[in-house]
Amino acid sequence: MSDDAGAIGHDRLMDRVYARQRHIYDATRKYYLLGRDELIADLDPPADAHVLEIGCGTGRNLIKIARRYPQVRLYGVDISQEMLTTAAASVARAGLASRITLAQGDATSCDPKALFGVGKFERVVISYALSMIPPWREVLRHAAGLLAPGGELHIVDFGDQARLPAAFKRLLAGWLARFHVTPRETLPAEIDAVGAALGRQVVCRPIFRGYAILARLSA
Repeated sequence: MSDDAGAIGHDRLMDRVYARQRHIYDATRKYYLLGRDELIADLDPPADAHVLEIGCGTGRNLIKIARRYPQVRLYGVDISQEMLTTAAASVARAGLASRITLAQGDATSCDPKALFGVGKFERVVISYALSMIPPWREVLRHAAGLLAPGGELHIVDFGDQARLPAAFKRLLAGWLARFHVTPRETLPAEIDAVGAALGRQVVCRPIFRGYAILARLSA
């Protein structure tokens, strides 16, 4: 991400980037934010689970999770008020406002107990947010610390594209940079390190020839 984030504040930067993009975000991102539905299918939360999405954006994932797992309660945090405005409207249209609660917060330090009255979660989801947050390693550690006993952290984000043509990788990087997105090529190693520090099992697998990775940190 560019130095703009430090200069004007990450929340204001994201509001600036997505003030207009939020209206077409879901329609356009479905073509290159791959693996999100696979993550949702793998969640398999227990009955009455609390599920938190960090960097929930437009609420797209929360709505899909709510529909697939009608027994769970969902919470979403995002730093951009612009995105939360879109998310709230989408949740209301879907008739899910009683099950999905949204709040503005910093992914590196948000206190869900203060925001939602819930301190630990059976599932925590981070979908294509680490590549947008400069202190992304801090987000990983913070998210892992929010897991309830037996809970799981599920992540999907851009991979290293090692098995894709170099020209494609360069074009993708240039396109993503326009939206202050930087693939974290060391993400699998960082997830492994967090898992080792907490004594948790990590499963990390590339999908679509390394275009993206799916990871799960569990008890």
